[in-house]
Amino acid sequence: MNKSTGLTPRYPLLLVDDEDSWLQSFRATLRSQGIDNVVLLNDGAKVMETLAQRKFCAVAVDLMMPHVSGEELIPQIVEEHPEIPVLVISGLNEIKAVVNCIRKGAFDFIVKTEDRNTLIAGVRHAIEIFELRQENKSLQQRFFKDSPDRPELFAEIVTAHKDMVSIFKYIEAIAETSRPALITGESGVGKELIARALHNGSGRKGKFVAVNVAGLDDNVFSDTLFGHKKGAFTGATEARIGLVEKAKNGTLFLDEIGDLSPASQTKLLRLLQEHEFMPLGSDMSKRSSARIITATHQSITAMQVEGKFRKDLFFRLRGHMLNIPPLRERREDLPLLISHFLDEVQRETGSEVETDVHELSAFLETYPFPGNVRELQHLVHDAASICGNEELKAEHFKKLLVVPGDSPGSEGFVPDSGESVSFGTRLPTLQEVRARLIEEALRRTKGNQSSAAQLIGVTRQAVSKYLKKNG
Repeated sequence: MNKSTGLTPRYPLLLVDDEDSWLQSFRATLRSQGIDNVVLLNDGAKVMETLAQRKFCAVAVDLMMPHVSGEELIPQIVEEHPEIPVLVISGLNEIKAVVNCIRKGAFDFIVKTEDRNTLIAGVRHAIEIFELRQENKSLQQRFFKDSPDRPELFAEIVTAHKDMVSIFKYIEAIAETSRPALITGESGVGKELIARALHNGSGRKGKFVAVNVAGLDDNVFSDTLFGHKKGAFTGATEARIGLVEKAKNGTLFLDEIGDLSPASQTKLLRLLQEHEFMPLGSDMSKRSSARIITATHQSITAMQVEGKFRKDLFFRLRGHMLNIPPLRERREDLPLLISHFLDEVQRETGSEVETDVHELSAFLETYPFPGNVRELQHLVHDAASICGNEELKAEHFKKLLVVPGDSPGSEGFVPDSGESVSFGTRLPTLQEVRARLIEEALRRTKGNQSSAAQLIGVTRQAVSKYLKKNG
């Protein structure tokens, strides 16, 4: 059974059985596994009334009950509440009963005498199916809308690009689920802002806790995420809780997940699979109720091929995937972003900066922005400090846009003037032209191989291979 849903569901689970002792026992078992949003009912005749009064994520009914049996309830629940999975629980493993229940619309059939892990797995699977149905319904409702329903969630993200608006609508659809999310995109595109929007839309009561895992060795990674007991290692004079615990009932955001060591990847996989962690120096596991959101600027697919990233971990992380487009693919956002960052400058300095935003946008139109939105922010702040009390113009930016390889005193970045490529008396070979293109792309993107590859329409591996071949 799929164990990817281990967090407390937003809507409760309804357990129906005429045996109170079994109800209490099963609820305790579910709570021990982090599923504590459970409602108990010992009368099958009250099921439909209870379902009409509030929303549930799943219903588990006993097969044999007085007044109304579980088998009788299945078609009623399926007809009135088709989005709710129905689990049938029986003390006997009868093939005929199983077939009848499944035919009538039951999602699963579980035998009470089976291992408790099987019962829990069945409940988790039902909750996951409910969440998927909710997401699908939400996406269908939002598909034809021009804007998100809750624009306040995205107030910190300055954009008007259609792809970004689509991402906002997708975030609204998945925000309330507990499945992990993986955010991809180049450095500086705003992946943490997207993660915060996901958290803010989730309705979770816990905190948003962020950490950049790049450069953390395995021991530091474990201590940072899981914490430690007093005396766990030399210098551990006091116990310390980790970030997983700080993000209880909230969101844990792990940035630059592609830099994790193999040992750290294994530990993160266990956290995602079992929803448990063990502080350093402790022999007792703790339950995790934090939703995991990760981000990377690297190609996880390529890393898997190279054996640098676990395929099973990637499978767990990509419960939902969001790819944020780079700034060069949404240049219509330039005027909005420049105005936004100029407002930042004015708030910080208290002085008003005069400029023609559209003139600046036109000047930067062909700049590749290898550092994306973050780079533009720094450029606007730096250019504003250079211009002083003068009007902010393109020439102030031109002084800052010097790429590696430019000679001292050169103009650096020069906006595209539409010039054509010219040749001498000897035509270059295709191999020579390819080499020139790669070198020029690397120069314009300040050595960023991914950006250079995208600029000329080749793979990053092709650029890397060229560099290795030519030293």
